[in-house]
Amino acid sequence: MLARSSLARAAVRSARPSLRAAYSSANPAPKANTDYLQPTHLDDAVPKSVSDRLAKYATVSLATYARPPFILTKGKACTVWDTEGRAYLDFSGGIAVNALGHADEGVQKVVAEQAGLLVHNSNLWHNEWAGELALLLVNKTKELGGMGYQPTPVDEIEPKGLKVFFSNSGTEANEGALKFARKWGKGVSGKKGDVTAPSDKVEIVSFRDGFHGRSLGALSATWQEKYQAPFAPLIPGMVPATLNDIEGLKTAITEKTCGVIVEPIQGEGGILEATEEFLRALRKRCDEVGALLIFDEIQCGLGRTGSLWAHGSFPVDCHPDVLTMAKPLANGVPIGAILMKDKVADIIKIGDHGTTFGGGPLQTRVAHHVLTRLTEPSFLPQVNSLSASLRDRLSALPSLFPRLIASAPRGRGLILGLPFKRDEYAQRILKLARERGLLLLGCGKSTVRFVPSLIVTEEEIEKCVDLLESCLVVLNREAEGV
Repeated sequence: MLARSSLARAAVRSARPSLRAAYSSANPAPKANTDYLQPTHLDDAVPKSVSDRLAKYATVSLATYARPPFILTKGKACTVWDTEGRAYLDFSGGIAVNALGHADEGVQKVVAEQAGLLVHNSNLWHNEWAGELALLLVNKTKELGGMGYQPTPVDEIEPKGLKVFFSNSGTEANEGALKFARKWGKGVSGKKGDVTAPSDKVEIVSFRDGFHGRSLGALSATWQEKYQAPFAPLIPGMVPATLNDIEGLKTAITEKTCGVIVEPIQGEGGILEATEEFLRALRKRCDEVGALLIFDEIQCGLGRTGSLWAHGSFPVDCHPDVLTMAKPLANGVPIGAILMKDKVADIIKIGDHGTTFGGGPLQTRVAHHVLTRLTEPSFLPQVNSLSASLRDRLSALPSLFPRLIASAPRGRGLILGLPFKRDEYAQRILKLARERGLLLLGCGKSTVRFVPSLIVTEEEIEKCVDLLESCLVVLNREAEGV
């Protein structure tokens, strides 16, 4: 197992020449790593015991994913192992879920303790951890910045202004946010706030290349044909717009708009960032027409960008009314949440929304533990330091492989995307990397995504990009017909 001490990280950083030094006139041009040209985890070398198990499972499981032929059995930190004992360096992070890595001892202890006390009691009764987690979410958002608050000293935080609703997943958090927007629109346009009165303020604007979930409502806000087409017709009243097109906001967002939902960084769409200028114009336009602004930070929030919220590093005139979250909140234990301003919470009455499992004592206690650790003073600066190391290495690749790679990496923190010139190149790299023990993800158009656990080490970043460079050498030779 790789060492995880700060001393080890410092040693690796000092031992590796900087990118600037590598490109200086006193040094030869950098060369790609070739230590991993030969595959070690071949897809077509599947033991019969594994293929038999997979065939048995296939007879009873609905296939909605194209999975490679191995079965994972355990993990630790940023490494997972399959049934054959083969190790994989995991830079998928459970699709940006395992912020604290696999089999984290702190999470394990909390799960075991709470499972021995109370797992579920329904939302007909209070439990002690849902309220504690809501308090922590609100207070940390105010302390670190977000939802209309500049970073605020702890002793100046007041317990008001924001409220939380817990769900089971990110999709359900988005579903709830869309419902709240519809009710908001009726309240704004109805006579004296009568939400039962007829209203045409029901349109919801979302952005092309975004991804908000697979339920019918969230899917209706996801303008990607491959996801929508099989399930049309979808929910009416949905309006598409284009990220970073400020001029287009004037026609997309009108007096009929009750809500706008956007990812500050479109993850599935290709690690595409909304600019500060665009978010400011979006906030202004929503205020002009009386629409709620919803930020979906399910993939890019909770420390992934090096700040608690992806929008938290922007001025408050770029902030939303509603924020949805999920993936890393309980490090893999299913939970989602909607954080909203009081003006939104005030329109939601008893019986308007609900959940059977959301906000249960087990998942909220785990999430409380995870959020406490993610917001420790040293944690987010370390994410930014690790991001700089990963970006440095990835930024060298376009010049090393100009035939394959389209441009420098996109994104912030530990949500980065490397764009390729052809989609088949990106897809081939995923397979070549996997067959050398490195798990990566694709996204958007011809992009490879890097969303490792936030506790990844400098050593693991070095190995990841060394492996990737070897894969690129192989792919380059294939493209040349060698």
